[in-house]
Amino acid sequence: MALTFYNTLGREKTEFTALKPPVVGIYSCGPTVYDYAHIGNLRAYVFADLIGRVLRRQGFQTHHLINITDVGHLVGENSNGEDKVEKKAKADHKTTKEIVDFYTQAFFVDLAKIAIDRRQFEFPKASDHVADQIELIKKLEAKGFTYQTSDGLYFDTSKYPAYAELGKLDLAGLKEGARVEKNPEKKNPSDFALWKFSRPAETRQQEWDSPWGIGFPGWHIECSAMSMKYLGEHFDIHTGGIDHISVHHSNERAQSEGATGQPFVNYWLHTDFLTVDSQKMAKSLGNFYRLEDLENKGYHPLGFRYFLLSAHYRSALNFTWEALTGAETAWQRLINLAREWKSQAENISGKISVDYQKKFNSFLDNDLNTPQGLALIWDMAKDSNLSPVDKFATLIDFDTVLGLQIAEHLNNEKISTEITLLAEEREKARHNKDWAEADRIRQELADLGYEVLDTETGYNLRPKGQI
Repeated sequence: MALTFYNTLGREKTEFTALKPPVVGIYSCGPTVYDYAHIGNLRAYVFADLIGRVLRRQGFQTHHLINITDVGHLVGENSNGEDKVEKKAKADHKTTKEIVDFYTQAFFVDLAKIAIDRRQFEFPKASDHVADQIELIKKLEAKGFTYQTSDGLYFDTSKYPAYAELGKLDLAGLKEGARVEKNPEKKNPSDFALWKFSRPAETRQQEWDSPWGIGFPGWHIECSAMSMKYLGEHFDIHTGGIDHISVHHSNERAQSEGATGQPFVNYWLHTDFLTVDSQKMAKSLGNFYRLEDLENKGYHPLGFRYFLLSAHYRSALNFTWEALTGAETAWQRLINLAREWKSQAENISGKISVDYQKKFNSFLDNDLNTPQGLALIWDMAKDSNLSPVDKFATLIDFDTVLGLQIAEHLNNEKISTEITLLAEEREKARHNKDWAEADRIRQELADLGYEVLDTETGYNLRPKGQI
């Protein structure tokens, strides 16, 4: 089956064709590093990671960017608010560099916890590419797409006829104050800032000289400049949350295609919201959780990853502790099954089931249908016609896409020779039906921090509390 994606631009599933195979260029909107990422933010990065894994499974190489926004993203996401990083620096009495460095590192820590390998990505920083953004704005100015107001240089969306296409926008009915902020100097409600002037009474830590005056770049121009610098003016895939469609991504597309005169991105892929009580999870609403909050309640980050994969990326996913508990339990069961299957694979080389692999690939190739992929694993677990060693080999193959780190988890389980010998002594006692001795050794193992689980084919030994 061919790899297909649901392309937001055409609102339909289309077969994926790379522009310059075997390399696929991907840009994923990254964090604004003024605060910790919440678990709703992390859904978008698990999705971005999944795309790369599926493409590499298909034989492609990925050139994947996740940007770091450290300037120009304004409170309220309009053109009149305060810079989020500058505001945080003032509130915490720190430099913007201290704020950016701290929250960027915190973001990287979260990515590692949910099995996102940073080596598969580049993380360009907006403030390192201001010169590129100025050059891009110059191109737009030369082509007549810009005009100046008292507070900055703006993009005239009326000059780009296709502006409404990506977001399916009703520009005639668009009211300022709803999708966009009120600004009497703007020609059109949808126009957006390319370059903002520093206010006379404002003290900014991050500002640059430009042909239009001292100031800083708009949020949207940053993504266009960085993506085109590293991936080319026309590349394969752009991802982000559905909240980016009508504003941020529509603006990116307009200014990029306005500057180059050619298509910007072939496939626009968007994740739906992670909600809480059916409301969007957002820092501005104060209804969000961090990954650390989940860990403090005893949940494993990979249990959270399983939770995200249990829903299709284009479906809204409502977060509840009950739902997370269910996902954590399923992930624990999967680890336990893998441990049991692996225990029977000593000195035996399991084979990946071709039939199950074909089914799994067909699900993931069909617009990344992870819920069906997970359901297939549980079907495989109940299949009496497939040996445990082959189940283990097949599961590990699937996990190269799912990223639940099953093999890594099992490989990290270290049990001393002393403990293993005790477990073997207990197994001999059970074989000899010496139940009292078997119970005594079980208790000794428990006192040493280990539990032994009896199976039809022997036993599994693990640290107490470990899955």
